[in-house]
Amino acid sequence: MNKVLLRTWQSQDVQPLAAIANNRKIWNNLRDQLPFPYTVTDAQHWISHCKEQDPVLNFAIIYNRQVAGSIGCVPKTDVYRKSMEIGYFIAEHFWGKGIATEAVRTLLEYMQNRFDVIRIYAEVFAHNKASMKVLQKNGFYLESIRRKGAIKNNIILDDYVWVKLI
Repeated sequence: MNKVLLRTWQSQDVQPLAAIANNRKIWNNLRDQLPFPYTVTDAQHWISHCKEQDPVLNFAIIYNRQVAGSIGCVPKTDVYRKSMEIGYFIAEHFWGKGIATEAVRTLLEYMQNRFDVIRIYAEVFAHNKASMKVLQKNGFYLESIRRKGAIKNNIILDDYVWVKLI
């Protein structure tokens, strides 16, 4: 298998990111905060935003020297300041290759080395079994199911909360 790498977003990633993120199947598994359709302008704004981060929180997933997706973490604040949320997506033509599993593993190492974190979690819609497998392979456990906890495409969904304690 080719090695999966995480790297900072770069200006030349605009077109690949726009092509990957402008996919309804991907968008159906993400929060509505991600625009759809996803345009080149959206990609430019995202990459500009990421370049301003210090420390870096969002990365391009590189597989076989190609942008294969996106992954990032969100530090929580106040009484939750030792917790971080993660999120990711993989280009549809790269699904089923273990890329997300390796990208999450790499992000977890980065987070443990860079942040004072004890709890890492991800929220996954009930229908996204592939993402749940990625988390399980990385040592996350299912902490809770928030029944009717989300709405996507005007459909009420259960939201699964997966946690890894460090």
